[in-house]
Amino acid sequence: MQKFLKRANLTRVDEILNRYGRYGCQRLAAATPVDSGETAASWTYEVVKKDGAYDLVFLNTHTNKGVNIAIILQYGHGTGTGGYVKGQDYINPVLKPIFDSIADQVWKEVTG
Repeated sequence: MQKFLKRANLTRVDEILNRYGRYGCQRLAAATPVDSGETAASWTYEVVKKDGAYDLVFLNTHTNKGVNIAIILQYGHGTGTGGYVKGQDYINPVLKPIFDSIADQVWKEVTG
């Protein structure tokens, strides 16, 4: 058990997450519905380490009047004239295989 825990401490988790963060931003940009292209070009990521745990957070900085455009593209939104624009699930299909790959890579790093 001590060998396993020592190996887990020496992993390159942050390197793996940064690599997948860059890749995820590329994939999200390619999958983002395009009008002006500003939302697609506004994907970023952060690797956050807190209390021994890591988070990979994807962000989109494109807003209009305080509204995050990536979110309303994903979930839909009301229009100013009472209509509704249906959302398009473009984020989850991109991120699921990325997070699955991260889990595999980190597991191999810890157990390898």
